[in-house]
Amino acid sequence: MVSIEATGPGGGLSLPPIGGLPGLGPLPGLGPGSGSGFEAQGTGMIVSPNGEIVTNNHVIAGATQIQVTLYGRTTPLDATLVGADPADDVALLKVNGVSNLPTVHFGDSRLLQVGDAVVAIGNALGLAGGPTVTSGIVSALGRTVQASDTGGGNLETLTNMIQTDAAINAGNSGGPLVDSAGNVIGMNTAVAATNSNNAPAQNIGFAIPSDKIESLLPELRRGGTVSPGRAFIGVDVETLTPSLRQAYGFVPKTGAVVVAVVPGSPADAAGIQAGDVIVAFDGKPVTSADDLTTEVRAAKPGDSATLRLWRGQEQLTVTLTLGSTPAS
Repeated sequence: MVSIEATGPGGGLSLPPIGGLPGLGPLPGLGPGSGSGFEAQGTGMIVSPNGEIVTNNHVIAGATQIQVTLYGRTTPLDATLVGADPADDVALLKVNGVSNLPTVHFGDSRLLQVGDAVVAIGNALGLAGGPTVTSGIVSALGRTVQASDTGGGNLETLTNMIQTDAAINAGNSGGPLVDSAGNVIGMNTAVAATNSNNAPAQNIGFAIPSDKIESLLPELRRGGTVSPGRAFIGVDVETLTPSLRQAYGFVPKTGAVVVAVVPGSPADAAGIQAGDVIVAFDGKPVTSADDLTTEVRAAKPGDSATLRLWRGQEQLTVTLTLGSTPAS
């Protein structure tokens, strides 16, 4: 794990009110913006011995200088941005001239269940003396939150997020959410806040699942900024868990449960409905929400795709033409 300090000429991201929550406040990790520039503090996870570091995109967005400090050391090292995916809020950094660094071990976030014990680790408030550790549980799975910049533009939707009651504070962004076996099962990313002065809400934080982070790494390693015009089917999904299966009587044991369908999207045109469970995409098994995201990401706008799904007790096959991810 590393602490990150990013400086640059602009502001950062915040989260507007969504759904039934009182509101979502600033993404933790960003310092206050000003006319002359900003300074952001965050956290990163080492994913290769030669200095690859994954963090949240919002920690380094707009930065002209990025420095990281390895755990147990005091001298910061210069880091360069390799690749960024603003839509998924993930970025890959690289520190040159290092080797044999200890790396994190990713666990399988698809196996998480509500109530599982977790620990959030990170550079909370940028305090000196090493990282902060907070403990809690997985409070919910499959959450969808929306993020925008401080001016209310550049709306981005983060899907299939892990909700936790482990305390997440400014500076924790990009740090690991760890299970009881020490495996990283998420990346600390956001906290809920009340509408009053963006005051933090109690015990509502969000993390990007480790399976999504791992699926993004190959594309990030190719460099540059991931284009927002990727393939799009227009569904919000969450992973089918044993508790969901029991509560709603779903037939399949694994899959991606459709929570909502975007009006006018390819999925809408194909007749896909909320409550459907997608179990295959072009013949490839879909066992989780991240599986579906990975398969769609590998396709191109305009491609034809066949989805196999369950609707109640009936198994259906639908064909649709993939669209492009909306700009906002």
